[in-house]
Amino acid sequence: MTKWIIGGHVDTADAVVQAAAREADIAQISLGDPTSWKKPVCNFPGGPQALREAAGEAGLTLVVHSAFVINVASLNNRIRIPSRKLLQQTLDAAAEVGAMGVVVHGGHVRAGESIEKGQDNWRKAIDSLEMPVPLFVENTAGGDNAMARFLERLSGTWEAIGAASGHERVGFCLDTCHAFAAGLDMTSLVDDVRGITGRIDLVHANDSQGAVGSGRDRHANLGEGQCEADTLVDVIHAAQAPIVVETPGDAEGQARDIAWLRKRL
Repeated sequence: MTKWIIGGHVDTADAVVQAAAREADIAQISLGDPTSWKKPVCNFPGGPQALREAAGEAGLTLVVHSAFVINVASLNNRIRIPSRKLLQQTLDAAAEVGAMGVVVHGGHVRAGESIEKGQDNWRKAIDSLEMPVPLFVENTAGGDNAMARFLERLSGTWEAIGAASGHERVGFCLDTCHAFAAGLDMTSLVDDVRGITGRIDLVHANDSQGAVGSGRDRHANLGEGQCEADTLVDVIHAAQAPIVVETPGDAEGQARDIAWLRKRL
C-alpha cells in the first residue's frame, strides 16, 4: 500500500471527533447496540447523511461492524432468520452512512450439528442478501463448530459462499488476535488465508491476552499481549489492507497502538 489506512473502533455519536483524537484515517462503528437484535440506528447528530458528509469532509473512511448476535450459519430458525434480516438492515444502514463495507462474524453451529449445513446456510444467506456495500466475513477465535476459525473450515465456508449469486461482493476481514488464539500459523497466515479467499479487505489489528490456540477472544494492546510483536507487524504488513485496531484503552490506548503501527509499518 502506498499509504497505510489505519484507525480504530469509535462511538458512532462522536465518530469524527473520536477518529481525530486517534489520528485515524478509518473509523469502525456499530450502528446501534451490538448485543441487540434491534434494527440498526445511526445516532450521529443529524443522522446518517450528516455522518456521511462529516466523514467525507474529514477524509475519514467508515466501516460498520454488525451486531455480535448475528449467526447466519445457525441451524436454529429462530436465530438464522432474524440474523439474515438484521444483516440486511445493517448493509442498508451502512450504505446510508457511506461505509466501505460491513464486518460480520463467521458464526457457528451447535455441538453435534452438521458443519456442512451451517456452511450451506452461508450460501443461502448470500443468495438472499442485497449488498449495497461489500460484506466482510471475519475469522473467529474459538468454538470447535465455528465456520471461520480453522483454515479447513474457512475453506468449506468460502466454497459455499462462492456458490451463491453475489459472492463477488463478499470479502474477508482478518483479525490477528482471533487467528493467534485459534492456533493458526502466524508466519504463513496471510498466504494461507489468501489461498482460500483470494483476498483480504480489512485487518483487525489486535494483540492477544490469551495464549496461542487458547480460543480466547480477548484483545490486548499491540506489543503488550502474547503475540510476538515482529510477527504481528509482518502479518499486518503482508495483508496490505486498511487496518482497524479494536484494542483496550479507548482513544488514548488506540492512539498509542495506531502510532505504534505507523512507526513499524
